[in-house]
Amino acid sequence: MSLSTQSSNGTFTRRVAVIKSQSIVEIRFSGQEIGEAAAVYPQVSLSNCEVSSGRVNYGGRLVCTLVYVDENGKLCRVQKGAEFTHFADDDNLAPANRAICSLSCERAQIKRDGSSYLVAVVVGAEISVFASAERNVLTSVEGAVAKRENVRLFTAVTFSGESEVEDDFDCNAEDVLIPSAEVLVLDCGCRAGTVEIHGEIYLSVLAVRDSSPVSLDRVIPFKAEIPCDEALLARKATCRAEIRDLSVNARVAEGSGKCDIELVAQLAFAGTFFDEEETPVIEDCFSADSELNLAYAEETATPCTDVKVYSERVSGLCATKAKLDYTCTFLAAALPKVEFARSESGIEGSVSATLLYSQNGEIRSTEVNMPFTVNLNGLNSRHGDLTAAVCGLNIRQRSEGECEAEAVLKIAACDCEEVMVKYVTEVVEGEERKHSDCAISVYIPAAGDTLWDTAKQLLQSPEEIEATNPQLTFPLTGKERILVYRPKNA
Repeated sequence: MSLSTQSSNGTFTRRVAVIKSQSIVEIRFSGQEIGEAAAVYPQVSLSNCEVSSGRVNYGGRLVCTLVYVDENGKLCRVQKGAEFTHFADDDNLAPANRAICSLSCERAQIKRDGSSYLVAVVVGAEISVFASAERNVLTSVEGAVAKRENVRLFTAVTFSGESEVEDDFDCNAEDVLIPSAEVLVLDCGCRAGTVEIHGEIYLSVLAVRDSSPVSLDRVIPFKAEIPCDEALLARKATCRAEIRDLSVNARVAEGSGKCDIELVAQLAFAGTFFDEEETPVIEDCFSADSELNLAYAEETATPCTDVKVYSERVSGLCATKAKLDYTCTFLAAALPKVEFARSESGIEGSVSATLLYSQNGEIRSTEVNMPFTVNLNGLNSRHGDLTAAVCGLNIRQRSEGECEAEAVLKIAACDCEEVMVKYVTEVVEGEERKHSDCAISVYIPAAGDTLWDTAKQLLQSPEEIEATNPQLTFPLTGKERILVYRPKNA
């Protein structure tokens, strides 16, 4: 027997690693004029990300805004930035790989160091690494019985770009201390050479009104288009947005006690989508005359099928670092942030913020933390990217020594289809089969056997099985008895 095969060769792109890393970046605020710290807001942005042999190097810029109470009891602010670099190791990395890096400020700690304040920020990085791979698909094999199927084969396409969002609004305040913001992508899709992105910026402004701190919230919708030559057909994409720079220009209207605020946000986007092609492959094959040694390849892809958006209200008691009683007057809940993890039916985590309050005529602050659990109906268990932001927070004193919070969470979840394909890449003929001398034998199948399973066991083509056993219904129950007749050789 002689086998003849044909193959189709090509390349595709796949994600080969997801690496998480942390680094600590410190910023020192010096000066005798800096009084008691009231709030600190760190904002991180990515500058570069490069892959080398066994390592990915990335860097960024951290900007910290510190609000403090001066010796006259007035709220003031100071801002300072620092550049940083870090790395993450993985033996599978190579210079030809492409990486998408997402940075976040996971924790910030501030401590007094003499006449200075030292702010230490834990910067987290999540890095997805993509690489090209060879694809060798066996398309036909002569001299054997083959199981052919049309399957979808995928290749990942990465994209990135920037956009600017502007907004102009009135603010019932006299000055702006800290503008903090989170950004969510609520929908992303390909169309005619571009990736179209829709999302919202959730702005939380710590301002001053009548010499007291207040917090103001605003939702700013945006739309961006990122050029991408590979985005030819309509399909969903996964995308993350990052605020590279947030500029707020506040002009005070004399005598009105209001600010006219001009906001400019520089957004950076990075994401992926999957191109697909339907092609015939050989999933399995056998020969009645000889053993066959098969080599296989496996591919897995998770194309995005939908983006679900949830708006959930959560509430509950808060944990606080400071002891709060009826001598405290709550003034502002600033810098809201949500941390969460996936649960069986949704997410669970906590909403944190900096609470500014007045006690005995002095402005003080403390960190508050409210745990929550949210069920997300209809969320696919194979979801991809899941992001969340706080778009409204209210904290009040429930009773002496206790406070409770109510927050609105905006959640975006990408539903993904998990596609796994296994196909034959090579067939090598082995030893000649030894056939039974019995004229008749009885084959007892296993429950669940398909037509192909039965054909492979009996070394007959599926068409022969159906022709000689028309009474069989597949998949089999395991109670069938199949008679196998063998012609007597002359």
